[in-house]
Amino acid sequence: MKTLFTNVTALLMDEAFTTLRDGFVAVEGTDISYVGPARPQGSFDETIDCAGKVMMPGFVNCHTHIPMTLMRGYGGGHDLQSWLNDFIFPAEDRWDDRSLAAAAGLGLAEMIASGVTCIADMYMGAEVIARQVMDAGISANLSVGGVYFGDPADFSPDTCGDCAYQKAVTEEWHKAGDGQILVDASIHGEYTSSAPLWQWMADYAHAHGLGMHVHVSETKKEHEECKARHKARHSGLTPIQVLNQYGVWDTRSIAAHCVYTTPEDWAVMARKGVSCVHNPYSNLKLGSGIAPVPAMVRAGVNVALGTDGVSSHNSTDLFADMKLAAVLHNGAARDPMAVTARQALEMATVNGARALGRNSGRIAAGCTADLILVDFDAPNLIPCHDEAENLVFSAHGSNVCMNMARGKVIYRNGAFLTLDLDRIKAEVRQYALPLIFQ
Repeated sequence: MKTLFTNVTALLMDEAFTTLRDGFVAVEGTDISYVGPARPQGSFDETIDCAGKVMMPGFVNCHTHIPMTLMRGYGGGHDLQSWLNDFIFPAEDRWDDRSLAAAAGLGLAEMIASGVTCIADMYMGAEVIARQVMDAGISANLSVGGVYFGDPADFSPDTCGDCAYQKAVTEEWHKAGDGQILVDASIHGEYTSSAPLWQWMADYAHAHGLGMHVHVSETKKEHEECKARHKARHSGLTPIQVLNQYGVWDTRSIAAHCVYTTPEDWAVMARKGVSCVHNPYSNLKLGSGIAPVPAMVRAGVNVALGTDGVSSHNSTDLFADMKLAAVLHNGAARDPMAVTARQALEMATVNGARALGRNSGRIAAGCTADLILVDFDAPNLIPCHDEAENLVFSAHGSNVCMNMARGKVIYRNGAFLTLDLDRIKAEVRQYALPLIFQ
């Protein structure tokens, strides 16, 4: 399939932060084949007129728990630990494959409609989620969120369920769909596991060329209890520092949240190439705090964006997180340049792609054709003095009028082209919700 976009105004998200005007973008197969001011030679299967719209790379949502879409608004008004123990964990005990598939389909629909083309998801039922992602057409880095609550002395990868599950998901799904699905190793968090699992996951990631996905320093309680737990052996080291002792960060890694990380943590992250995934909305809603993003950036840490689960966010609209990431830090620092529109856009696109090892997040020949069109004829985007300012501070997910993932248009003008939304909603209402919230 060859597609030509004409009359293109596009934020290319290159190092110069170039805006292409009145140009052309060509797509062949899954990749962008041409970007420039002149019409490329050759014939095309489809021509898409972009007049009145702005093109940008599709969003990369670097930390999600897709099936938790079913828990939208459930258990609100509690801190993380109370929310998890009293509401989320009991509900999660009732999942089955059918309800997971319905919930994942609903979450994917919401993300696709608001411009997401790639995700990093950590949740149970990764193989179920993988099938839904393949059908939907976006890309995903999937992980299982390894936990181990037993006595460390009793640990064995042969009897640890999450080790076996990691192996099974990796063997079946890693690089499926010509790389549409990548499987990452994962540790749910320092506080939900122990050293033998950390070491095993690190070794497994190394041996199989996998990335790593970990919750890190999301709450003060988690952060301080880790320091207390490891005071005798590791001199009160933080989660980042403790996990570093076991080689967890010796591969492409993402650390979700990082709210209470320290300058010493950032030095490790910058040296090891660990990306922080900033989840501003979720962290504020749960009262967890504010990640020190500007300081991390200054320390050389790559910062990407995530929504976290709908259970703690209520939405997967990454436009909301992009806006919040800017205004939150600008207000906290009393500096309108603490996080600029450009930086917020980079977090949501090229930085996220870098964090996940994806050749996307930019509009350039040779990159994966993950592209969205935003309707700049919408009232909330008129007038436009600066496209980046409008995208970050004025736009919302409903302004997305086209989503192309891996060179295929999967959403256009409110219509889903790869998902049966009516069927998904019926499954959610008639089966999944009664099962999980019985």
